[in-house]
Amino acid sequence: MNKKAKRRLVVVGGIVVVAMLVIVAIAGSGGAASSLSISDIISGEYRGKKVQVSGSVVADSLSSEGSTASFKIQPEEDADGFSSSGDTLVVHYDGALPATFGTGVVAICTGTVESDCSLSCSELVTKCPSKYESAEGSLTVKGLLDQADSLVGDETKVCGYVRGDVLAVDAPEGYRFVLESQGETINVIWDGGMDESVGDGTALVVSGSLNADGTFTAGDQPAIDEAVSA
Repeated sequence: MNKKAKRRLVVVGGIVVVAMLVIVAIAGSGGAASSLSISDIISGEYRGKKVQVSGSVVADSLSSEGSTASFKIQPEEDADGFSSSGDTLVVHYDGALPATFGTGVVAICTGTVESDCSLSCSELVTKCPSKYESAEGSLTVKGLLDQADSLVGDETKVCGYVRGDVLAVDAPEGYRFVLESQGETINVIWDGGMDESVGDGTALVVSGSLNADGTFTAGDQPAIDEAVSA
């Protein structure tokens, strides 16, 4: 093989090697996210990395600026109701929050760790366990409103059917869903998660209190009426 042919072979080989390195770099940057704990991320060792982390949404931590929602998550609680640490992670999510999102809900977040150790989330999935309850001893919406003067602020249980869509926790309407029974409706306020099966026509039992403005604030996760769902 002459020198000219050898030089050409070396050049072609070099181009192939460079091309392979570029492909590997691109594939690596867009690869699967590493599954980490909240403490791993806030340690500062994963800045600029694509990661996946899960945790419970911290109460009163949600805020919005334009289309970006910001909130905090903390380690999921153990069986005794106590979390394993006091660590929290700030998550920024540019998109519509799912209707199942809310306080205490487990959020599975995938995204990139920023320089301040917050997470720029590109994918958000929530886990909200089903909950069923009997409507026994509850009031209908009409029964609640008929006694409104004496029941404002009192702990009450009301039952009915969801009318329309279940809204996201940051919806501008200021409530999550409309509950109807016996021809009357009431707007229900709730900042926690909703079971993903709840929608228009679902029978619910809601524990909470009636407000002076005629809305109803749920104190616990609205539960599917077990008698209707059986």
